[in-house]
Amino acid sequence: MDEVRDSFRPSTAGWLRGTAAGIGTVLLGVAGFVAMVAVAGEWGAWPLVLTALALLIVLWKWIQNMAVKYEVTPERLIVRRGIVFKSIDEVELYRVKDVRMTFSLLNQWAGIGTICLSSSDETTRAGDLVMRHVAMAPARREELRRLVDAARQRRGVREIDMVREAW
Repeated sequence: MDEVRDSFRPSTAGWLRGTAAGIGTVLLGVAGFVAMVAVAGEWGAWPLVLTALALLIVLWKWIQNMAVKYEVTPERLIVRRGIVFKSIDEVELYRVKDVRMTFSLLNQWAGIGTICLSSSDETTRAGDLVMRHVAMAPARREELRRLVDAARQRRGVREIDMVREAW
């Protein structure tokens, strides 16, 4: 087995502070807590319900993030999914065609991003492999690009784009 160069999961903390949904969840929890303390029982249990809802959303997102793990080796990207029922997919790096990164202003502020991989590998036949809420996304994208180039050079692989031009 190849040596693992990098291993990471989507960032729950990054999601909380770097997405509108995460910030909304935090505000929902804080609003529920503040209302519970401020009105001291006038509204019954409703403020507590808001805080509990926010905690459930964070727990759900954390479980989603813990169910996915990415490992990068010099030859492949290994995607491990699942908690009870697990699956392992591998993308051979020499087959990667493009490594893109997208991020919003909030994502940049939180230090997270989304890395999209397109390849000719069977794992990505249905669509790009999308890795959301990745901490240190620019550095990880650059490392993936470097490893893709090195894997292609080791195997002597070149990509040729076939474009038919209109006459």
